[in-house]
Amino acid sequence: MARMIGAKAGAAAVLALLVSSSSAFTAPASALSMKTGGVTSQPIGHYEFCQTHKSECRPGARTAPARVTAFGWSVVRQVNARINHDVTPMTDKEIYGKDEVWAYPDGAGDCEDFVLLKRRTLMEKGFAAGDLLITVVRKPDGEGHAVLTLRTTEGDYVLDNLNNDVKLWTETPYRYLKRQASFHAGRWVSIENGDAVMVSSVGQ
Repeated sequence: MARMIGAKAGAAAVLALLVSSSSAFTAPASALSMKTGGVTSQPIGHYEFCQTHKSECRPGARTAPARVTAFGWSVVRQVNARINHDVTPMTDKEIYGKDEVWAYPDGAGDCEDFVLLKRRTLMEKGFAAGDLLITVVRKPDGEGHAVLTLRTTEGDYVLDNLNNDVKLWTETPYRYLKRQASFHAGRWVSIENGDAVMVSSVGQ
């Protein structure tokens, strides 16, 4: 029986957003999906965030990625572009006077704050927590960065505050290090093929 994700908008609206092909967990075999490894260290900022937002760091069911409808993709793109426009990029040092504060942005925030708001907004619209994963990457210049990964049957897509386009993860310039576990929002797993795109581009 197809898995349907519930939301306040009602069953009909949710069905228009996304439907998964199976209720059983099956690891995506596609090369367009990240290959995750074992449980790894949780970023300190996310650990502290979980202490005050325990309901957002709970275990969940192991499920297959959802199949996103055309309407669902339009919602994803709109949310990414709108939050990128509405939130002013500022560092934690500028806002809080210290490093590594993960919080919902109040008009301004850094990359993790953009991700948290996008994740919450898409969950409110019916997307499952297990398909919306905070992901830590490294930019080509070596600087750390955070993006939101959307798991789908078509592969893993990235919502990034540095780009209004929602792109397949293999089409971004980043090295992928780790992300939230799809089965537990408070745990993190390594990404085993996170530098495959960079290696490929260097060889060309």
